[in-house]
Amino acid sequence: MLAVCATPIGNLEDVTLRVLRELAEADLILCEDTRHTRRLLVRHGIRAHLRSYHEHNEAARTAELLPRLQAGERIALVSDAGLPGISDPGARLVTAALEAGVAVTVLPGASAVDTALVASGFAGERYQFVGFLPRSEQALRRVWEEFAHWPWPVVAFESPRRLPATLRSLAAVDPERPLAVCRELTKRYEQVARASARELAAQFAEPPRGEITLVLGPGSEGEPADIASAAEAVAELAAAGVARSRAAAVVARLTGLPRKRLYDHSL
Repeated sequence: MLAVCATPIGNLEDVTLRVLRELAEADLILCEDTRHTRRLLVRHGIRAHLRSYHEHNEAARTAELLPRLQAGERIALVSDAGLPGISDPGARLVTAALEAGVAVTVLPGASAVDTALVASGFAGERYQFVGFLPRSEQALRRVWEEFAHWPWPVVAFESPRRLPATLRSLAAVDPERPLAVCRELTKRYEQVARASARELAAQFAEPPRGEITLVLGPGSEGEPADIASAAEAVAELAAAGVARSRAAAVVARLTGLPRKRLYDHSL
């Protein structure tokens, strides 16, 4: 059996009794960083066999461990924080185990996404999680444009080193967008800074310390005024024989509007 176990995102006490029992009973624990996971085990008095499982050896480890799972071994999978498979290694092993007929169980627990969303004050019926934000300015601008009129919050991960540039990018595109910068969640120096993108870009002009989760508040209602005319141009190019996806890409590059939105509106 493969047990996918959520681990604390900061405070080592934020782990469920069920996860602790599974970690204590497992034949093997797979983890991103054995030193990091060992601190959690020591804190709760658990002795176990650990083996690294991270993005650089995920494929090899999956091939190595699948026969052991099929033979009936009990293996627990953890990441450094949160639930494996969500912006962390694990999805490959879960898929392989399911396809091989191995039982897979998921033990829920702490989540930076849910914690930040509620702490931001933007929580509602829906939200969008986009994982780690892209690094390039052009790719970042596409994200901001895509969600400029999204009526629900958007949750993303960002490194502290890139945070100032990311906030400046958002402030340049949508300076009044409500935003929460959630830093060091559940830890001693937890901080949730809420303000406009412009104000937070000034507040975090230098990289802070600690793990960062961003929550964008709902975007402005309605579509940009020029979306209709731009989509019409896509439709005209398509009618002239240009592939619609190609037409949307060309018009998006010329106007700065999101390609997917142009494509959808042109239909």
